[in-house]
Amino acid sequence: MDEGLHVASEATWYRLARAAKLTGDRRRTATHPPKTIPVLCASRPNQVWSWDITVLPTIDRGRNLRLYVVLDVFSRAVVAWRLEPDEKGFKAVEMLENAFAGQNAKPEVLHADRGSIMTGTEVTALLAAHEVIQSHSRPRVSNDNPFSEAQFKTMKYALDYPGRFTDMGHAKRWVSAWIGYYNDCHLHSGIGYYTPASVHDGTWTHIRDHRALLDKHYAEHPERYRRPPKASTVETETWINKPHPQTDPLIEINDAQQAA
Repeated sequence: MDEGLHVASEATWYRLARAAKLTGDRRRTATHPPKTIPVLCASRPNQVWSWDITVLPTIDRGRNLRLYVVLDVFSRAVVAWRLEPDEKGFKAVEMLENAFAGQNAKPEVLHADRGSIMTGTEVTALLAAHEVIQSHSRPRVSNDNPFSEAQFKTMKYALDYPGRFTDMGHAKRWVSAWIGYYNDCHLHSGIGYYTPASVHDGTWTHIRDHRALLDKHYAEHPERYRRPPKASTVETETWINKPHPQTDPLIEINDAQQAA
């Protein structure tokens, strides 16, 4: 047009350029393969643990506390916890070492999200030294760590949860009391309405024997029931992302667990 010639409209030039693949961003951009879905199976206590850190607000605006919690995936029992004003790798290492000593056992797998502490060198070195396999959630997929997330939700929906804590002492007292209640008294729906502590130490079977009184009551008063009552049992396997090969082609079970 600067020479006084009109060959084609601007739209035509763009159409021809698109046909020749001359449009679009031609910079080299990074490409990342899809993350493998973590798949873990726990068939007994102290086989798979998960852990996470949650924020506990205080009455001082902008000052929050950090609650570290390690959970047994099979029993849902809290095996270790720590309350701190911040997130530090060495504090997580100390908590995990105390958990190994307190349980007199170490898990085959420790699962967590991809937080900087969870993937940091200090925790990685500790687990490598103890031959514990690290497992991580996919980026921005909270459902890959469901049991830790659910436990935090249960805690924060407790009727006496303060919402905001006055100080570290107040928070430690409340968290300590609540975790004691959660482990020893809370009838957990995910494990047949037994307590996490009873599933962790195996005494839930004795409790189930007591619940067998339901059978006797049904025999005496069948007219009171639409169907025979049944004492619940604990599932033999607890999964994180149970695989469905027909629909989840990217799922891979951890090599160590697959071999086991």
